[in-house]
Amino acid sequence: MKFEVQEKNGKLILSLYEKRLNANLAPELKGEFLIICTSAIQELIIDMSTVEFCDSSGLSSLLFAERQMRENGGVVKLVGLTDNVASLIKISQLDRVFSIHSTIDEAMSGGESEEG
Repeated sequence: MKFEVQEKNGKLILSLYEKRLNANLAPELKGEFLIICTSAIQELIIDMSTVEFCDSSGLSSLLFAERQMRENGGVVKLVGLTDNVASLIKISQLDRVFSIHSTIDEAMSGGESEEG
């Protein structure tokens, strides 16, 4: 799995560099989330701008991150959703769970989400 994690202003940004977030990648991604979703991090921003396809396993890994962050008093923000992924998030009503933003800068500033 190709990804990058960076800390910026006390917020963690995980950039996924995969076209497909599916059953092949979900277990590894959950493992990464288990490591990085700690009480020391209050905001996890997941940049999904390269992800063109996401299945139920991919959604499950995102929900896993959200649950880990919530249990530690933090939040997850999704950034750069492609049309296909955004549609899946809406259909599954996860736009009510995640704060969704167009850009990393928007998510960092705490601006209004796209659903906002």
